[in-house]
Amino acid sequence: MPDPRVLKLAHTIVHYSCSLQQGEKFLIQTYGPADELARALVQEAAAAGALPFVWRFDERMERELLLGGSREQCELLAAHDAAFMAQMDAFCGVRAPVNPTELSDLPPEKLELLSSYNKAVHSDVRVPRTKWVVLRYPTPSMAQQAHMSLSAFEDYYYSVCCLDYSKMSQAMQHLKRRMERAGEVRIAGPGTDLTFSIANMPAIPCDGKMNLPDGEVYTAPVKESVNGVIQYNTASPYDGFVFENVKLTFKNGRIVHASANDSERLQRIFDTDEGARYVGEFAIGVNPLITSPMQEILFDEKIAGSIHFTPGCCYDDAPNGNKSAIHWDLVLIQTPEYGGGELWFDGELIRKDGRFVASDLLCLNPENLL
Repeated sequence: MPDPRVLKLAHTIVHYSCSLQQGEKFLIQTYGPADELARALVQEAAAAGALPFVWRFDERMERELLLGGSREQCELLAAHDAAFMAQMDAFCGVRAPVNPTELSDLPPEKLELLSSYNKAVHSDVRVPRTKWVVLRYPTPSMAQQAHMSLSAFEDYYYSVCCLDYSKMSQAMQHLKRRMERAGEVRIAGPGTDLTFSIANMPAIPCDGKMNLPDGEVYTAPVKESVNGVIQYNTASPYDGFVFENVKLTFKNGRIVHASANDSERLQRIFDTDEGARYVGEFAIGVNPLITSPMQEILFDEKIAGSIHFTPGCCYDDAPNGNKSAIHWDLVLIQTPEYGGGELWFDGELIRKDGRFVASDLLCLNPENLL
């Protein structure tokens, strides 16, 4: 018998996240051992009258293909997969990581091939044209990252992925209105004093429709308005390498200095293209059940009391004009356990040490979302 929690998750994805309708084409993409969820998704989608399709991938096979691959090969595969993706109405991407560092020793030119493929298939087609949701699937490596037993991590995973996101969605509307009225934002804390404008930018609540788990409201800074320094306090994997203590200095929107535990590797990322040195997203995390990082961005960027400030491409629904092959969600946690900090809108203190203090936003503090 399948785990009933898997069936509940599949139901949430099909009927809430993707809102599948009769006759819609639904692509399920898996990386790693996620067959139990894939089967449940196929069954749930078919029962709803949709047309499910499955792509199955493997981390080690991806590594070998990249190692031996050429640009011509990558472009051919991207054209093929983008054409198929363009026929889909909905997409669910499931990663069940066996070894999160499988790509860590690939040379930069091979990682660039992967970035160009992802842009052609996902950024240019899947994101703007489909109802999509992406998530992880619990594996021993994820449990290890979270410093939990597999059983304990599975309990945690299903609790955060099957949270009442409709309740969260209602509370997020207050933050959306605040952000859309705001002009200047200031983020302050240990090693951080950063200002930028979000004037006239839309704010987008993320309430389980595109990510599971979810729980953030995002916008984008006015491209050339960012000034100051930010010291991120959350380790962040990128292309198989875990960056720590990333510190960025901005002048008129552009990253002019960057350091980390491997500053040379960090510079290569920001040299990907001109847009990589500008920021495409500013977001505030509010998921009440996610309180500590585990080096998995789909979880870490939703941490209650956090923000993420993202070098790279902006989203089409919060556009600031910045385009890039990268989009790197770097996370700063401002709860007392991580050094605290403050978030200000137009000179008004909105959140202190990870808790909202503005009266209209108290509904987003953890005890009011559970």
